[in-house]
Amino acid sequence: MTATELQAMLTSGITPVMIDVREDKELINGMIDGAIHVPMNDVPGRMDEFAPYKDKSVVLICRSGQRSAQVGQFMEHAGFSDVINLDGGMNSWAADIDPKMTVY
Repeated sequence: MTATELQAMLTSGITPVMIDVREDKELINGMIDGAIHVPMNDVPGRMDEFAPYKDKSVVLICRSGQRSAQVGQFMEHAGFSDVINLDGGMNSWAADIDPKMTVY
């Protein structure tokens, strides 16, 4: 999903579960409102917390879309039915949606 598509979804009132898998230090560059922060390496140990989201749309977010894609594959193998990767990650969000955020 592109940043523009995610923004359109959020604007239309559809609120997917958004999980930001970046490291703590990266959050200084901005975060999408409503996203849950869980660093990538913490995801496997916190899968029980995500169980209520197994049948919901889950959008995964990182800096560029690479780490979130890996987490997405992991979650799909764990039985999540609608895992969506934010293409280009927060850098795309900053460039296309919120220019106040830092591209890094």
